[in-house]
Amino acid sequence: MSVGERSRSQALLALLLGAACASARYVPGLGEIMSLTQMRHLKLWYAGEARNWPLAAYEVDELEEGFADAVRLHPVHDGVPVAQLVPEFTAGPIEALRTAVASESAQDFAVAYDALTQGCNGCHNAARFSFNVITRPSANPYANQRFESPP
Repeated sequence: MSVGERSRSQALLALLLGAACASARYVPGLGEIMSLTQMRHLKLWYAGEARNWPLAAYEVDELEEGFADAVRLHPVHDGVPVAQLVPEFTAGPIEALRTAVASESAQDFAVAYDALTQGCNGCHNAARFSFNVITRPSANPYANQRFESPP
């Protein structure tokens, strides 16, 4: 095989491998989605506590997006009807959080946040994950993020 033929063969192989890799789609596991959801839940608390309503609204959107991903990508997980349970336990609290954030009510925010936390734990119980208990955060692991509204 000549140098030119070898180069063309290598180029064709690279093209085929690239196409094969491009068609492979990464799907995060339910645990990965839920870990990110837990992070958003924590950040939402600190945003609301600091009354940074734009950040709180963003985190509510991100939580809702994560819940939608869990439902879409893992409608049933180990026999658990995720597509049924997630909306059942989170839709009401998410709507209450949207309302509290829009009205910039710290009191309503805390009540809605606690309702979401209870919803998460209710879903975990229904899914046989009762060992995974979510609470209000007690310490902020994000020392590199300011939660107060910008000046």
